[in-house]
Formats: sequence, structure tokens, C-alpha cells
Amino acid sequence: MPVKKTDARLFIHDPNTGIKVKYKDVFDLKAFYEALHDWLQEYEWTGMKLEGGDSVTKDLDRWETYYGERKDQSGATEIWFQWRMMRPVEHAAFLTYYLDMDFHCIGVKPTQIVREGVKWEVNKGEIEITIKPSIHKKYEDEFSKNWFLKEFQGMFTKRIYRRELQEREKELYQEAYALQNFIKQWFKLKRYLPYEETKNFAPSYAWPSHVKE
Repeated sequence: MPVKKTDARLFIHDPNTGIKVKYKDVFDLKAFYEALHDWLQEYEWTGMKLEGGDSVTKDLDRWETYYGERKDQSGATEIWFQWRMMRPVEHAAFLTYYLDMDFHCIGVKPTQIVREGVKWEVNKGEIEITIKPSIHKKYEDEFSKNWFLKEFQGMFTKRIYRRELQEREKELYQEAYALQNFIKQWFKLKRYLPYEETKNFAPSYAWPSHVKE
């Protein structure tokens, strides 16, 4: 799996591109927002809150670190928002998982559809989601503060923490693609899996034109 090092964080995918999902058609943006939020809570991701210096604490209510939007002359809305999340690594206190998600919506307009005699007030437009999972090696922060320990930082990574890091990289890699699969499933996009889930985590409120309903 491709892993790139940036400071004390190991990115499980190229941090410049991340893992992407793109959808363009009719969908309910609010319903997607809520379903994705529930999925991430199920996997125990939390928000982050800075408390001076470099210290970070968990904040269950602070996921969204940025939100912006603008309307064009046609009334379509362009939206950007970012989620920044973290999760302690079980049985490995010297590591922390991080999950960065960037959302970009283009040409979003309200629209209506009728399904089984029910009228739905939804949206039409394009959304692109970028997922960037990484592992923070907290012990490197401590080593870098001490001139003596700094000399042994590489040795600790290679000899003491190497196996644990490899296992955690694999775990986070698998979860990141499970997240991508959930998003694709919600938008009814084609997926390349050796199996199909028997039940969706959340009902889909996307209506791509290529899917007959």
C-alpha cells in the first residue's frame, strides 16, 4: 500500500490526492451529511480542539473546521466544507489515527422528484469528497523535544515500533476504503468488491439517472 511520510504523520495514501469519490446527479445533501456523520460516529471518530501550543483534545461536537459557500447568477450554490477527526489507537497509546475529509459541491440547486407517489424536495449538483487518513506517531514529538533522544528516533521506529506501525497502517487502510465503499454505496455508484453487503448502513437518498428504480 502507498504510504508517504510527512513530519510525524504517516499518510496511508498520497496526501496530495487522497481517496476520492465523485457524484453528479440528484441527491439529498442534508441526508447524506447526516448518514456520513452517523457512520463516522459508529467507528468512534471524534472532532479535534486545539488548546494552546500543540496539544489536541477530543471534541465530539467539533468536526467541521471550515465552511464556505457562494451563489452564482443562476442561483446555483458552490459549497466547501472540511471535517477533521481523530481517534486513539487501541492498545497503542503512542499512536493516534487522524482522518481529514474535504467536501466540494458545485452547481447545487434545489429540485423535486416523485417516487412511489411521494414528492421529495432534494438537490441536484455535483459533490466530490476527498479522504486523507493518517497515523500520528506521538512518540516522535517527545523525541524531537530532547536533543539526546532525538538521535534515537529512527532506531525506535525501525526496531521497536515497526511491527505495530505496519499493523496499524493496514487497519487504517482497510477502514478508509470501507468508508469510501459506504459513500459509493450511498450514492449508488459502481463498486469493485468480491461481495455485496446484505444491508446498507443507512438508506440512500440519491437518484442517479443510470439506476432504474
